[in-house]
Amino acid sequence: MEYIIYFAITIGILVFVHEFGHFAAAKLCGMRADVFAIGFGRRLFGWNKKTGFTLGELPKDFDGEGHTDYRLSLLPLGGYVKIAGMIDESFDTKFADKEPQPYEFRSKPMWQKIFVITAGVLMNLLLAWVIFWGGNFFQGKQVTNTTAIAYVGKGSTADSLGFESNDKIVSINGVAAKDWEDVRAELYINTLGEDVNVKVERDGKQKTIYVPRSRIPDDERQLYFLLPQGTRPIVLEVVNNSPAMKGGLKANDIVLSLNNIPQYSSAQTTKIIKSHAGIQLPITVKRGNDTLHLAVTPGGDGKIGIAIASIFTGNVKYKTYGFFGSIGKGWQDIAMMTDLTFNMIGKVFDGKIEFSKAFGGPVKIAQYAAKSADSGFSTFMNFLALLSLSLAILNIMPFPVLDGGHLLIIVIEGIIKREIPVKIKIAIQNTGLILLLLLMAFIIYSDILSL
Repeated sequence: MEYIIYFAITIGILVFVHEFGHFAAAKLCGMRADVFAIGFGRRLFGWNKKTGFTLGELPKDFDGEGHTDYRLSLLPLGGYVKIAGMIDESFDTKFADKEPQPYEFRSKPMWQKIFVITAGVLMNLLLAWVIFWGGNFFQGKQVTNTTAIAYVGKGSTADSLGFESNDKIVSINGVAAKDWEDVRAELYINTLGEDVNVKVERDGKQKTIYVPRSRIPDDERQLYFLLPQGTRPIVLEVVNNSPAMKGGLKANDIVLSLNNIPQYSSAQTTKIIKSHAGIQLPITVKRGNDTLHLAVTPGGDGKIGIAIASIFTGNVKYKTYGFFGSIGKGWQDIAMMTDLTFNMIGKVFDGKIEFSKAFGGPVKIAQYAAKSADSGFSTFMNFLALLSLSLAILNIMPFPVLDGGHLLIIVIEGIIKREIPVKIKIAIQNTGLILLLLLMAFIIYSDILSL
């Protein structure tokens, strides 16, 4: 249910912003916008100045006389603005047999048509920029001021590759690492689909470790592949009358050692607890400014009754940019993410990245939306910005049904100085819609398989 709620919020915001761009541009250019819909398919309910609020479909011969019907439709996977005199997803061609009216899309000059078609993409770019600007101005960029690895467990993936605790990462594929954000970017994002060579400093000497891409988890939190020095397990919640409560543990305790072994990740702590059912374990925690030495005895099921996660306790700095500096930094973030997106698409076509790992549908969006919301408001907003930017990039591609497909038709008509026949436009739209539906079905199928 949480996934559904956050999916609805995320898609609702993105679709509204995108379609409002088309709607506002059409109005500014003197065009009629007959429908402003969130969702596709059957009209559930809506409002317009002529009929007021109504449930269900409007009569087939309904004429809003220039008034927009604002509606919510059955399928919550997008939305549309129906602009008079335009061949779009509604496939309405009734106007084609009549003389062009001054308020119709087809009667407007080429520059106005381009403005209206691209306005949705521009609004998505603007939303992404505003969020990036706000994040840079109000919060700044967090810098985890270390490149040293906290802990490499015996038998772990990192151990089998040759990493050791306290290794300092110097560079990845020749790109210097100044902080853990550089490590994260190069290891999990910029080198997607590629094997990597990680240069580390150990005991004053440098060593290069070859890491096949297949050994790097898709999610950096998965298997706790490499953790920055300063990472510790933290107790999020203690169950009433549990072994943890009886042992004196409290929420927000940071675990320093367990069974006299220094602790660096929640996975490490959980493994020790599970393997010592019924055996009392000494545990040292930091509570505020105090260090406490306690003891806890896991139950017969190998649990002590806590929710646990990992937290970074080392040196963190926030790089701020100021009001005007944040303006430029916001556009830099957009340029960087756009370059990364096209780079990823290129790697999909090259076969370096699986299609299902590069693209996600409703299921993945719902998952990531819920996870980002759980991580805090700023994380959710950053996810929303990235999704808005992705929507803008994909929508401007010259594919039928998408804004880029409409833009291509407008440009072609401008070059040949006449309209493409309605039958051809309908055929293009139908073909594009079928291909898009097949693609969506495949993406949803891939999403379900990855659950």
